[in-house]
Amino acid sequence: MSKLSRRISLLILAVLMFGFINESTHSINDFSLKNIDGKMVSLSNYKEARGFIIVFTCNHCPFAKLYPERLNQLNLKYKALGVPLIAISSTDTIMYVEDTYPKMVKKAKKEKFNFPYLFDGEQTVAKDFSAQKTPHAYVVWKENSKWIIKYDGAIDDNGNSPEKVSKQYVADAVDSLLSNKPVAVSQTKSIGCQILFRK
Repeated sequence: MSKLSRRISLLILAVLMFGFINESTHSINDFSLKNIDGKMVSLSNYKEARGFIIVFTCNHCPFAKLYPERLNQLNLKYKALGVPLIAISSTDTIMYVEDTYPKMVKKAKKEKFNFPYLFDGEQTVAKDFSAQKTPHAYVVWKENSKWIIKYDGAIDDNGNSPEKVSKQYVADAVDSLLSNKPVAVSQTKSIGCQILFRK
């Protein structure tokens, strides 16, 4: 093997090792947020969960309004497999009155959410995840008693037309993890309304 080939091989190995290390150590903290039923919800409440689908969403965003039915479907499918879906609203309620807690309760009832819809009024959880948009989805997995982010980004590749979706990023990530396989696409660009953080 030539010196150039050896250097290239070492460089590829380093990149692969860095990617693996980064993926396996990007953990998030547990949280306790108020659900639309008035109860506090934490990841630790789900003793049997293998992982979670966490979706940062809200009431006002036109992009977020495209996904409630798909979120219900994801939760219906994967909760039974130990991967429940939790939605979190972290938008600035001073700027967006439509995202206040009472209006979250009304929306959840109207659209028959089958998953928790939590109010992150202090925006601390969104900051911990580095959530940027609504909707912004994460798949987290339990490893050595820590919750590790395995995927973040868009829910799928077509918000406007569910029937035209060709890439189901969240579902594909969960399916891979349930089969003990690496996630092929671990990050995509979330498309939606920007989460504005109060200083």
